[in-house]
Amino acid sequence: MPMYKVRPFHGAGGAVLTEQLPTCMYRLPSLHSQRPPAASPPPQPQEEVDPSLQELEARQDLILKRLYELKSAVDGLSKMTQTPDADIDVTNIIQTNDCSLTANGADLDVMLGKDYGALKDVVINANPSLPPLSLLVLHNLLCERYKILSAVHTHSSVKSVPENLLKCFGEQTKKQPRHEYQLGFTLIWKDVPKPQMKFSVQTMCPIEGEGNIARFLFSLLGHNYNAVTSTLIDSWVDTAFFQLREGNSKEKGAVLRSMNAALGKAAWLVGNELTIADIVAWSVLQQTGSANGAPANVQKWMKSCENLAPFSSILSLLK
Repeated sequence: MPMYKVRPFHGAGGAVLTEQLPTCMYRLPSLHSQRPPAASPPPQPQEEVDPSLQELEARQDLILKRLYELKSAVDGLSKMTQTPDADIDVTNIIQTNDCSLTANGADLDVMLGKDYGALKDVVINANPSLPPLSLLVLHNLLCERYKILSAVHTHSSVKSVPENLLKCFGEQTKKQPRHEYQLGFTLIWKDVPKPQMKFSVQTMCPIEGEGNIARFLFSLLGHNYNAVTSTLIDSWVDTAFFQLREGNSKEKGAVLRSMNAALGKAAWLVGNELTIADIVAWSVLQQTGSANGAPANVQKWMKSCENLAPFSSILSLLK
């Protein structure tokens, strides 16, 4: 008995039998035939939204908003705890103050970069034995342009700080959520040889020196100068710190004569508007006590500075 049965291909007499082979492997309906278009389904009636679902969505939006505020607060605190310049376990918080808002934060986003969910915070360490008056003046000028969250701290390396320095940013006023401010300005009274500043704790090294910090803060005011004016301003800033404050009596006298000559031609040291050169020079004269013996034009210029609110509020620190 055979295992497989196969149909014979040859007939009687050896003739080959014909085999009907398929003409295609698969048969599909034609896509080109004319068919009437299918009728569109009738519009579905809009379903009414369940009020309980709307209430749930509103609660979710409120929770997300609170989480955003919490994230902003935590990010701000992390800048204080992650830097060795502000050890949280040895720092006493003295005060917090806010300043008026006269401009939006678009300029700060362009100059400092947009940082979603975190407040841009400038942290400055300064020695109370030599207060950086120029930085305090610049703080007042920034308060006139932006909404500033100001704070003063005392580091454990300092035994005591005069009361007027603890209130150098004014009395404490109403507090708002941290994310509503445009810039944080934190001053830490600490035993350091020269002022230090950190803006981005994670990515930058500290900026040292009152002059360099003053340049940074003044740039936030958005002033643009040509190359000649910028060079003159930088020259006066360096002269104020390296010769007027740290130089000998001969060098100080030469600087005062140069200032007197420049102020005899214009109302301010560089041009006809207040610049960082005026702020720094006025601060150094106050720090060194050279204001009383200054020439006539310098005396008149100093009174012009003190007639401005950002300067006059700092005079109380010297009493």
